[in-house]
Amino acid sequence: MKILVVDDDQEIAQLLEIYIKNEGYEPVAAYDGEEALSKLHTEPDIGLMILDIMMPGMSGIDVINRVRKDSQIPIIVLSAKTEDLDKIQGLTTGADDYVTKPFNPLEVMARVHSLLRRSKNAMTKSEPDEIHVDMLTINRDSHEVVTDTGKKIQLTAIEFGILYLLASHPNRVFSADEIFERVWKQESVISAKTVMVHMSHLRDKIEEATNGQDVIKTVWGVGYKVEG
Repeated sequence: MKILVVDDDQEIAQLLEIYIKNEGYEPVAAYDGEEALSKLHTEPDIGLMILDIMMPGMSGIDVINRVRKDSQIPIIVLSAKTEDLDKIQGLTTGADDYVTKPFNPLEVMARVHSLLRRSKNAMTKSEPDEIHVDMLTINRDSHEVVTDTGKKIQLTAIEFGILYLLASHPNRVFSADEIFERVWKQESVISAKTVMVHMSHLRDKIEEATNGQDVIKTVWGVGYKVEG
């Protein structure tokens, strides 16, 4: 598998390339947004993108917006910005994870492994391949969510993981911390905020595709559930 590294700082890109090679992946480098989009279309087998937010010309947010029009490739955002608002913007736009600069390359690679595992095998084989909830059909193997009218809902790997988790346990209420630990498979002090951002984005997509259908319910003060 190839991993696309996008950063206008060549030293950072080259550092990540070294660690990517050491983990058995093939790095592909791009130094601006336009080059990144070109590499995504011309390089086969790119399975994940590590993307800097602050770049001259086309920003990382612009790149994510373009990519998410036709691809659900996992995206890890790199940025020197540390404010929660910037993290929320990156995640809401369509990124799957966020790492602030300066970073430990080993942490970045740990997140790469975690995200690829979620993308390839979000659920264990003991769970159903296909779930029907209200107007939705959720297919684990193809990572597709389709409405009863045949409309596909484009979800990120994280959004799909959240929806599948709730739908595969109907009527069970999951707290934000539980969702974060099961879908992200890690602990974090900002887990509640992170889950809220992805949950809001997921709900917006479902409601838009189903003419306002409220599939995910909020149990105030407790968490979220999908009713069976």
